[in-house]
This record gives sequence, structure tokens and C-alpha cells, in this order.
Amino acid sequence: MTTPTFFQRLAARASATNSLLCVGLDPHPDLLPEQTAAAAHAFCLRLIDATHDLACAFKPNSAFFEALGAEGYAALREVIAYVRRRDPTIPIILDAKRGDIASTADAYAAAAFAYLEADAITINPYMGYDVLTPFLSYSGKGVFVLCRTTNPDARAVQELSTDTFQPLWEVIASQVKALNEADRVGLVASALDSSDLAYLRRSDPRSWLLIPGVGAQGGDLESCVHGGIREDGLGVLINSSRSLARAADPRAEAQRLCDAINAARAAHTPALPAPRDIQRRRVALALRDAGCVRFGKFKLKSGAESPIYLDLRRLVSFPHALHDVCLWLAELIKPLAFNHIAAIPYAALPIGVVTGQLAGRSVIYPRREAKDYGTGVAVEGVFTRGDIALLVDDLATTGESKFEAIARLEAVGLHVRDIAVVIDRGQGARQTLEEQGYRFHALITLRELLDELERVGYLGAAQRAEVDAFLRGEHA
Repeated sequence: MTTPTFFQRLAARASATNSLLCVGLDPHPDLLPEQTAAAAHAFCLRLIDATHDLACAFKPNSAFFEALGAEGYAALREVIAYVRRRDPTIPIILDAKRGDIASTADAYAAAAFAYLEADAITINPYMGYDVLTPFLSYSGKGVFVLCRTTNPDARAVQELSTDTFQPLWEVIASQVKALNEADRVGLVASALDSSDLAYLRRSDPRSWLLIPGVGAQGGDLESCVHGGIREDGLGVLINSSRSLARAADPRAEAQRLCDAINAARAAHTPALPAPRDIQRRRVALALRDAGCVRFGKFKLKSGAESPIYLDLRRLVSFPHALHDVCLWLAELIKPLAFNHIAAIPYAALPIGVVTGQLAGRSVIYPRREAKDYGTGVAVEGVFTRGDIALLVDDLATTGESKFEAIARLEAVGLHVRDIAVVIDRGQGARQTLEEQGYRFHALITLRELLDELERVGYLGAAQRAEVDAFLRGEHA
């Protein structure tokens, strides 16, 4: 008879209990009356007794037990055994974040699965995916690979751009998807960024997500459920540790969380997030990384002082950010009919060239002034009269500046139907251009950009209010 996989058991438990709640067993020193193994043991048993019929899974954190020495480690084993006695169908995930290779990984796997008898374990993949092999050699066991974590400094590593121009956490997610053919691997993904959860679910419709960070760390439960849930209503484990441990009535708090999770499940029709949602996030991060959007005090050409400054000319000095923006621009323009990309000098020239390479289209550009020597052309590049040019620029404000470039292109026999920009400042460009019969496309509006930067903590609430007031014209 084939042994069910860990995730098959987890799905069965979730369906049987109508629960996606993972109860964290974290005997933190601040929560114990004394720093002893006996106190840690009693703390965990109280939570288990209160929540065992409401929990989809239990997740003991090995660090708090190990800190108490040999007796603490023995208490961890006893806590796992106690869960088994209460209900043998409850999966137990050891939160240990192991990540080593060869005989060391073999020993970690034996400790987790043979000695402690946990059902799954959290794994750090930094040393490569062979760290998983010893754990996956145990039939019926599972692993959760760290992908997107809750600590703010994780961005310094997890958002590093790779040679595929994806941040590292996205590469980890895609490789876990490839590894998960046997339904043995899930991901640990932070509750603090529901759009990342939505991205993970869109790119991997199958794998389970273990989601820490709801409650005490600030993650929003409803958006996490909506972002990570699978089409079958499963696929997410919402972890709660501190809010349960500190509650006057842990059972009542567990019931409240279960009800909230199920209400979010019932209110949400699972659907893959629109690619535009992902596009906005990636474009905003690329522009942030290149310093193309800055906040402070900047004197504008008009003499006014602005709390925000956009400068996409900087993209040329940041090849990864430039590539990311152009990758999405190429995706945006894919459905359009045109022969050439016509990039407006100067900021849009590198954007147009890279986008042309990615889209497989030729690039031309209207000169700011026609040459009075050599060929004397007003439009550089190779084209034929009657060809269709897609006008590309970095920004659009009122739209008026685009007409000069369009006039130069049309003067040499080119036709312009569509205009694509990276940022629409939202100050009338779309209406102005569309009233003249042109179709307008933007990767991101300025307000969408601000929303994304505020969401990731790059733009504070006070700064956002100042920028919004400026954009509304509420400035001297």
C-alpha cells in the first residue's frame, strides 16, 4: 500500500476539520514563568489541549526547546508525542530551518524524523537543493523551503537580482515548483506582502504555502488567504503563535482565527491574479532600485518645489533594473500592431533599444533637430514610408510633448497609432492623446507607483500625504 505524502495528509486534515490554522508552539522565555524544560512542556500542552480539534497542524519551534539543553530537547520530543496521543491525524511541522549537506544533513533528517518523529520540517536552501535530499528520503515526510520571510533585513538577500533578472526569492519559488512533482515540498512565504503570495500562487498553482506573520507581526489575514489560496480552497497554512499564546482564552482565539480564515475563503473566488498586478510591483521595485523615483525637496523647471522627482535617465546605469522595466514593456506592447519602436530622445532611447531587443523589433528615433550635414535626416533608423511606428517614452504628463515627436515621424511617411510610456503621471496625457485618435498605454501610473512604494516601506505615510497634496495642487 502506498504511503500518503505529507501534503496529502495535510489536505485530508484541512478538509476534515475545515481549518487552515497552523498553531505555533513557541515557548518563548517571555511567555514562561521560569526558564525550565518543564515550564516549556506545560506551556505547549496547554495550547495543544485548547486547540487540537481546531488546528490543521502544529508547528513547534525547536530553538526554544534547544535553548533549555538536553531536558528541553527531551521536552520537544514529549510535546510531539503528546500531539500524537491527542490526535494521530494532526500533522506536525518542526520549525528548525535546517540547511546543510551530506552526512550533516543526514543527521538533521534522522533527528527530525526518526528521533523526534515530526512529519515535516522547515529548510533553508542557501547551500543548494541537495540539502533537501536526506529529508525527502523519508517516506511520507515533507519539507517547507524558506522563500519569503517576515524580517525586514531579508530583502537584502531575498531581493538580490539573479542572472535571470529575477529576485532570488522568485528563483527559489520556481525551483521548488520544479522539485515538487512528487508533492513533497512547500514554501514558507511571509504574510507581510500579500501581492508576493498572489505572485507565488499564480506561478505555482499547486504547492502549499506556510504563512507566518499574521497578527502580531502585522500581516493581514484576509489578503493572505485571498493571495495564497488554491482553486480547491486549500494550499495555505496560516500560522499563529504569539497571538494564541498571549490570549486569555487560547481556544476562543483559535476559533476566532479559524472563523476569519474560513470567512475569507468563502468570500473569495480563487483566481489567478492579473499579470498587471505583478507587472506594477516589479516595475516599481526596479524604478526604486535605480533611484528613478526620489522623495525630498526638488526645484522644478517651473520654479515650484516638489516633494517627488522622477528621473528615468538613471535606468541606463542600472542594467538589471533597465532590463526588468523593458521586459514588462515588451510584454505590454506584444498585442500591438507596429513595425518599429520609435523612442523619444533622450531618456527613452535606452528603454526603446532594450525593449526592441526583447520584443524582436527594430528601433528608430526622431531627432530633436534635423542634421544640417550628412544625410540630414529627421528620423534615424531604417524604415519604409507607410510603416507603423510605436512611440515610446519614459513619462507622460499632459501629452502635449508627444505631438512634436509624432509630427516628425509622420513627416517622413510613418504612421503612429499607439503610444507607450513607463509612467503616466496622471495629469491628462491619456485624454489628450486619445482625443486626437491615438491609443495610450502605460506600464504604471504615478499613483500606482506610490502605492507600491508605500506598501514595501520605501515611502512613509507622512511623505505620501505630502506627495498626494502636491499632485492635487495643494502647494504654494
